[in-house]
Amino acid sequence: MTPLASRMSPPGRAVASAAGGTKWSVLAVTTLGAFIANVDATIVVVGLPRIVGGLHASITAGLWTMTGYLLVSTVLLLPVGRFSDLFGRKRIYLIGFLVFALGSALCALAPSGGWLVGFRLLQGVGGAILASVATPIITEAFPPEELGRALGINSVAWVLGSVVGPVVGGALVSAFGWRSIFWVTVPFALAGALVGASVLPSSRARRAARQPVDWPGAATFTVALAALIVALSEGLAWGWTSARILGLFALTAAALIAFFVTETHRDRPLFHLGLFRHRHFAAAQGVVVSASVAFFATTFLLTFYLQGAIHETPLVTGLLLIPLSGPQMLTAPLGGRLADRLGSAGPIIGGLVVLGVGAFLLSLLGASLALVGLVVPLALISVGNGFYWPALVKATMQAAPAQVAGAAAGMFYTLRNVGFTLSLTLALLSAETSLPPAVATKIFLGVGHALSASAASALVHSVDGAFRLFVACYALALVVSLGLLRRVPAPSGTAPVGPAPAGPAPAGPATGGPRLDSRDA
Repeated sequence: MTPLASRMSPPGRAVASAAGGTKWSVLAVTTLGAFIANVDATIVVVGLPRIVGGLHASITAGLWTMTGYLLVSTVLLLPVGRFSDLFGRKRIYLIGFLVFALGSALCALAPSGGWLVGFRLLQGVGGAILASVATPIITEAFPPEELGRALGINSVAWVLGSVVGPVVGGALVSAFGWRSIFWVTVPFALAGALVGASVLPSSRARRAARQPVDWPGAATFTVALAALIVALSEGLAWGWTSARILGLFALTAAALIAFFVTETHRDRPLFHLGLFRHRHFAAAQGVVVSASVAFFATTFLLTFYLQGAIHETPLVTGLLLIPLSGPQMLTAPLGGRLADRLGSAGPIIGGLVVLGVGAFLLSLLGASLALVGLVVPLALISVGNGFYWPALVKATMQAAPAQVAGAAAGMFYTLRNVGFTLSLTLALLSAETSLPPAVATKIFLGVGHALSASAASALVHSVDGAFRLFVACYALALVVSLGLLRRVPAPSGTAPVGPAPAGPAPAGPATGGPRLDSRDA
């Protein structure tokens, strides 16, 4: 690490040394973790019909192989991030690789649909660790002036996983059966654990006796988030006014009240509400929720559109959706470099504008497919994601004190996944207005029959309406992102964590950051 980087790094931030491996080897290991976690999150979609048929499982059990993974990985993001602050990030991250490998192997051996769902929950535990702990590890390993570039490269792994997952999954299912889609990630996870043990730097673990775990906060948070996600996921199937769904929403509200009461009366809370007093951190969290709501269901809606209204096959549908991922592999490193050189606000704002334009163009899709009308907006959305996402992650991590970086990353990715769930719920509600739930499910799985002309027209109308709603979500994210333009001091207890954005400072008094004292470490 250069003397300049050493002076700029806040206390507790340890750039990887030769003994622990170079910063690029650290990035390679965390990028591998991101890649396999996202591959297994997407690869199941292709094999779902074969899984349901091979295990003689219900469609509900098949869908829960996807929903369960998202549920567990979301619920555990925040607690895992905090545990990594307390017990050492390297140790927790290596456990993540091993749990993911074990869960994948058990999924491949599952004797029934019920067992498969259970093993997917275990796999989701590993996925949560790999997602939550990687960002703090990268933040520790890289000096601030290179952090955006590193996060951009890491985000490419997520994009590549979403592209490779369906393609490789289709090939494996055809050649070796559905169990092969789980076996394929086991050796990569084991390799990640072995290599990570030698190259990841050891972070200082804080003694649990002096830094007790906030078990009441973890319990109430878990109950609230799990109840919410189940309610949003099953509302269409169970009925939004059914006793089960209303009960889950009531449980969510009660658990959230208990959670916030608990967190405001603890010296070392799981959820650092004080971080939201830092304008940049609060703005970044508002952006990630709004933009995630707008983006996540894009693939879901287009699957309905292409297979239900246009009558394309699942293979053609997958090929047509490639532009949604491809350009981002080029723009993500560029977006990260721009964040390093110009500050995070510019790439975030510019990326959100491009995303909004792309979503608006998708809201103009008609009953007949115009290839240019589909490919161009998908490419725009991919480009916009590449510019705004690495900069947004960097803005979040630089607004948080180093001693709670894991908790900050956990908050960020938890809110992102909540946005994902809300996005999928809005898409399901949109489909519900035009198709019966059973027909909608079959179309998504690629096993439904062609729709009548009137049903196809209604489906197109509902998809267009959903994308117009997503344009509004991008607009909201854009308004919130303007809060990142205002310069604020570094978080309390840290030194400045990066060069100031280029250009004159905005007029007006600076706003103080969150006051987290040593007890919060």
